[in-house]
Amino acid sequence: PEGGWRDDAQVTSADRPNIIFIITDQQRFDTIRSLGYDYIDTPNLDRLVREGVTFTGCHVTAASCAPSRASLFTGYYPHTTGILKNADDWNHSWIEQLRDSGYRTINIGKMHSYPYHTPLGFEERYVVENKDRYLEERYYFDEWDKALRARGIVKQQREFYRKKPDYHESLGAFTWELPADTHPDNFVGDMATHWIRTKPCDEERPLFLEIGFPGPHPPYDPTPDMAQKYMEREFPLQPVTQDELDSQPAPYKAMRQHNTEVDHDSVVHILDPTEEQRHRQRAYYMANVEMIDTKVGEILQALEDKGYLENAVVVFTSDHGDCLTDHGHSQKWTMYDTITRMPMIVWSPQRFDGDRRVESLCQQMDIGPALLELAGVAPAPTMEARSLLPVLQGDDWQPRQYVFAEHGRDGILQETEFMTMVRSDDWKLVHFVDCGEGQLFDLRSDPDEVVNLWDDAAYVANRRELLDVLRDWRITSDVHTAGWSATWR
Repeated sequence: PEGGWRDDAQVTSADRPNIIFIITDQQRFDTIRSLGYDYIDTPNLDRLVREGVTFTGCHVTAASCAPSRASLFTGYYPHTTGILKNADDWNHSWIEQLRDSGYRTINIGKMHSYPYHTPLGFEERYVVENKDRYLEERYYFDEWDKALRARGIVKQQREFYRKKPDYHESLGAFTWELPADTHPDNFVGDMATHWIRTKPCDEERPLFLEIGFPGPHPPYDPTPDMAQKYMEREFPLQPVTQDELDSQPAPYKAMRQHNTEVDHDSVVHILDPTEEQRHRQRAYYMANVEMIDTKVGEILQALEDKGYLENAVVVFTSDHGDCLTDHGHSQKWTMYDTITRMPMIVWSPQRFDGDRRVESLCQQMDIGPALLELAGVAPAPTMEARSLLPVLQGDDWQPRQYVFAEHGRDGILQETEFMTMVRSDDWKLVHFVDCGEGQLFDLRSDPDEVVNLWDDAAYVANRRELLDVLRDWRITSDVHTAGWSATWR
């Protein structure tokens, strides 16, 4: 890949920070208490928000795991990487540049590369993948599988959940009945703290440590005590009306029906769930988030005890959100803000003033070149990500006027070849390449994205303007990345 270690006066070897990159799977924006959501307890994430910089206008580039993560760790949009859905080959990342420039590169937990064990620039990988693997590399034995097997434990999984009498009414919400330390998020958190505490520090090389939690991705499976705690709380459940459902484009309508017939990730979707069913799913999901927050606190303490935080940048984010029956949908594969808008916190009190919110639009992948620059590595000139380092440092910064997200046909989004979203501060458009229907939302008057204006004659000019933006963006992207596309694979 292009770019490389600068080794100049701007960044000395002594200045190069340890980079701790913590990423969850399928965590909505509205899951951090200090961002205004008081139905959840997240004291450790709250600390990162209080002492760090939180990007509240951050959006991912894809509506499922692998294409979103591939963008994040390469700095290119899905149509450029060619990774449009889960199980598309993903073999390279800018982590290779960090390794080649002298970083010690470690992965503990989920990355969702494909194949799962591809190096991606990591010297050591302790892979833990989806809780309920069923399609790509279904029989891949990860570190979690091996640990359970060594203890004679068979993990909770779809075949067993299907035997429950209420399986089709549970919306994927089940309690974790095995020992608490065998829960996948506890397991990853504990494995991370074990590595930090037991592996000797490398006195010569800074650390890049990626910690990937499998949750709160379904099955929504907190331990019983956490499930009970959140079952006693109230959550705002966005109403779903027939008018909204009728106005959705045909690929979304087909996907809603498909998800009632195929139990992806142990979730059987229900077209008209009761308030009780929706509440239980939401409660179990939020409980899982608090479990992860607890482990984040333990990881931070271990890092501090070992001296890593004396010179460190910590990033916390997730790869996409979850509708949790909002808009009548299950999981992801749509372009609502609850999927694409993503919490991203950057913590480095030695470098950046804390307790700041950046509301302007950015793409999540924009953190990549900022980390490379902090490490003294020059980002590739073809990179589509735009560095967030200026805003982190409190300097002048040009936010994005538009953010984009994409997704290709897969086993869930079956009725379109390709879906694209463009969003400004005030408007959002969702386009389907092979369907005359789409979505257009006035985010000023309709922030919940309920009233689809695609066919409203009064907004033809708004639709045309955003379609023009999509066209120009794709052409510009192809021209800008042509050299990268020819040399990367």
